[in-house]
Order: sequence, then C-alpha cells, then structure tokens
Amino acid sequence: MPKNLSIIITHHKTPELLYLCVRSVKDAVKNIDYEIIITDSEAKKENQELIKEKWPEVEFISFKKNLGYSGLVNEGIKKSKGDYILILNADIIVLDNAVEKMLDYMKSNNEVGIIGPQLIDFAGNIQDSCFKDPDIKSILARRTFLGKLKLGEKIINKFAIRDQQEKKVDWVQGSAMMVKKSAVSNIGLFDERFFMYFEDADWCRRFRRKGYGVIYLPQAKMAHYYHRSSKKWGALLDILFNRYTRTHIISAIKYFWKYRHAKQI
Repeated sequence: MPKNLSIIITHHKTPELLYLCVRSVKDAVKNIDYEIIITDSEAKKENQELIKEKWPEVEFISFKKNLGYSGLVNEGIKKSKGDYILILNADIIVLDNAVEKMLDYMKSNNEVGIIGPQLIDFAGNIQDSCFKDPDIKSILARRTFLGKLKLGEKIINKFAIRDQQEKKVDWVQGSAMMVKKSAVSNIGLFDERFFMYFEDADWCRRFRRKGYGVIYLPQAKMAHYYHRSSKKWGALLDILFNRYTRTHIISAIKYFWKYRHAKQI
C-alpha cells in the first residue's frame, strides 16, 4: 500500500545508534503516514531482533556483505513505497518537527529534488552539512596540514556553506536528506562506484543537472553523532594505515574523473 513517506535508515555495526535513531523517528514524526526500512550491512541477527521486538512493523533488509553506503541506500529505495524518501544514517537523531518541515517544504516547491536539514552535535553546535561542489583545493585543505594555514582556512570556509538561511546549495551531506521519489525515477539511484564518500555530492550534482533544486533547510534540525572515520592520525599516517582515508581518496579520484569534462552548473 502506498505511503506518503519512506524512511530509509542505513546501518553498519552500530546497533546502539540504530536503536536510538529508530526511537527518535517514532518519537518525533507525527501525523505522517510513513514506513521505516532498515538496510543492514554485515548484519547480525540480534540487531534485527532488537528492533523487531520493539517495533515489529519496521522492515529490516539484511546483507551478509558490506554493500557500502550507496548500495544500502539503493536497496532501500528499491523497496520504498512512499512518494517521498527520507534517507538517514543510523547515527542521526531526528528532532521534533524536522521531518514535517522538510516534507511540507518539498510539497510546496515542485522544482526541489533534495532537501538537507541542519545537522547539530549533541551540545547544540552546528555542523558543516552543505557545500559547494568538491574541487582539488578543498580536498587538500580538508585532509592535509594546508587546512591549518590561513590560505587553507580560507578555502575551507569558502567550500563549506555556513549561512543560517534556507538556500540553494551544490550538495548536502548524505547522512540526512529527503528526496522526491519521482525525481529519483528521473535521475537514477546512487552511483555504486562510490562505495563510501562523494556519492552524495555526485547525486546532488546529477539532480541539479536535471533542473532540480538542492536545498539546505536550517529550520529543520537533526542531531548527528559525527565520527570522522577517515581522519585519525594525520594525512600521511591515515593514507598508510586508515582504510577509510584510502576509501575517501579513491572516491575523490573517481568523482573528479567522472566530471573531468563537465562544466560547472
């Protein structure tokens, strides 16, 4: 049976965060006909049992292997029945009225394809969650010692959009975003060549190229347990020993290669 909203929660080995995420949806989302679909990589049966015991109506799709973020989102979209889709990582806590505000805005603006909320940490500090299209300078500034220099700080400040007003942006972070199902049918699913990282920047860029707006909506707020797995020790050590850093670099290369002949929108 069709739903107004499908909420897809991607999960990989953080069952405590997953439980809190689902509970936040149940507590915060009111007066909307919605379904919850959890897509779980390298799943353990006890994780599903933990959720199903409390919320038996939640659909749980388990995978023995690690599909990566793009793969998990795509599997959720394929199963979704809603006209609109809210994509959440398991480390998101949905706050009161955030989903309603995003859904109302999307229904009132036909040209909008993607909406990202304002992400805050658990102390209430605002996190960077919307950006200009990635370029080599911004990647170097964010991932090396250059970011500590004045020039690097200037590049980062230009790359991360920190306005507190709703506005069109190049891309919003994939940890929390709402999309129109009809627009996805036109644009296509996440590009699974991006196992992790840059899949959100790529998707937003594809939406914009088809004429859909990508909107940052700060009046809709969600809390994000942000753990930057791709940065632990520093640039060189991370490249050598941190697999998330290597994945990030590989995704960056794929992204720049994909758009090597593209003109800016």
